[in-house]
Amino acid sequence: MNKEFIEHKLAEDKTIILRQAMEALNTIAPLEYAIEPIEVLQNQTFDCIVRVKVFGKEFVGCVEVKKHLTKTGELQFLMNMDKMPHPFLLATRYIPPEAAVRLRDASIQFIDTAGNAFINQPPLLIFVKGNKPEKDENEPPTARLFKGVGLKIVYLFLCQPELVNRPYRDIAEMTNVALGTVKSTMTELIQKGFIVEMGKKGKKLLDKKKLFERWIAAYPDHLKPKLLLGRFRGDGEWWKDIQLDQTLAQWGGEVAAAKLTGYLKPGTVTLYADKNHLGELVIANRLKKDPQGNIEIFERFWPVDNGLGADETVHPILIYADLAAIGDQRTMETARIIYEQHIDRYFRQDCWSC
Repeated sequence: MNKEFIEHKLAEDKTIILRQAMEALNTIAPLEYAIEPIEVLQNQTFDCIVRVKVFGKEFVGCVEVKKHLTKTGELQFLMNMDKMPHPFLLATRYIPPEAAVRLRDASIQFIDTAGNAFINQPPLLIFVKGNKPEKDENEPPTARLFKGVGLKIVYLFLCQPELVNRPYRDIAEMTNVALGTVKSTMTELIQKGFIVEMGKKGKKLLDKKKLFERWIAAYPDHLKPKLLLGRFRGDGEWWKDIQLDQTLAQWGGEVAAAKLTGYLKPGTVTLYADKNHLGELVIANRLKKDPQGNIEIFERFWPVDNGLGADETVHPILIYADLAAIGDQRTMETARIIYEQHIDRYFRQDCWSC
């Protein structure tokens, strides 16, 4: 299955979702619309342009089509919408009522296939929420690549793309996953066009930004919960004055963001730690086990050598993922700063270098 076929199929699926959403909007307000070909605009931060005429008013929008809405996706919309030549419009299968309110408050226009919508083009204002989608029995399952420990491998490649050329046994050892998982993950990355084989030049990681977005969306639900070692509480702002032994643990989430940007006042303390030294970490910092505590400790799933564990904080990609998963206005703004200052520049380079 070649990359061109994959891209064509994705474009076809997105067009179907957009047309269904536009027809659902048509039941709310009679309209005419035209979609400019997606393929022409494949290098943009949106999928296509749609021209809509409703109640005599013409509206031109830059459309991004998503099968499913995630909080990390919302953050991407917020970062990209001001860079577009026309107002941004999200088209998706379904927007739950709470998400509809959140999108409206963030001025993110949307339509879905269930008939929910927010269009704000004065004097035209449409806001509909609460319509439920029909069950789609044929909805394909999420790719295995984005559902399990294969996410550990993807994270490694996002941080250091050159590692795609390492022997599979090395990758298995670095991520502490089975050799068979490495093989199946590599096969799927190649099939989906994220890795290309270049003969004597080896392999190369492609579409890093798209892979990053898929990883960010999948990590909070499909990997992070499996990594939780425990929740604790400590004395006051204990984290401010300690010097972490980076071979044992690194700051993630809000604390890492605060140290990186000086912008955020942390509400939750996140640590990524060597699980074999959890007790040592807890005792040294006088932490107490508490299921409701604001300190969360996760298993570190990358090697501390190879340039991946030299800092007090985890990689900006992981900090961004932690903040985006929280999804409130406070952390979203900090995540945007981290993206713009520490992540975005790598997408404009041929080779990602951490």
